[in-house]
Amino acid sequence: MEGTILLWIQEHLRSAAATPAMEFITHLGDTAFIWIVMAAVFFAFRRTRATGFQVLAALLGSLVINNLILKNLVARVRPYEVVEGLRLLIERQPDWSFPSGHSASSFAAAAVIFLNHRRTGWPAVVLAALIAFSRLYVGVHYPTDVLFGALSGILIGTAVCRVWARTAERRKEF
Repeated sequence: MEGTILLWIQEHLRSAAATPAMEFITHLGDTAFIWIVMAAVFFAFRRTRATGFQVLAALLGSLVINNLILKNLVARVRPYEVVEGLRLLIERQPDWSFPSGHSASSFAAAAVIFLNHRRTGWPAVVLAALIAFSRLYVGVHYPTDVLFGALSGILIGTAVCRVWARTAERRKEF
């Protein structure tokens, strides 16, 4: 079923015009680069510095939970290895497929930004969704990899914001 969805995306949504954009978007999520840049921008202003810390905490949490623990626990083979006819658009990935680390880190960061700054949060959520979809488009993830990654990212980002809010008084004491 999931292979069929990926083949449908390949046959009906891939195009010469969209492919360079999707490749660019997917690489924005490499090593959480775009989100680290955004965290640095938040750090630059005292008023938003806490958001920068929270984004980095969410990215670290996502890395540990999704990339270091779950990927190795589940050990799901990438779709381009098993779905007949699926053409990979980017380089082969060195790790397992489930969950999507790009989706998880993107939604973890976007959740933090959204929960702290609704207005700038919406573009972050759209960017996270584009990065997540790009992983399907380029053929490196199954839909459930991306969906679980997004869900876990949202949960991690939300947890970071809640812990931050609950510990605000203790941080002021230092």
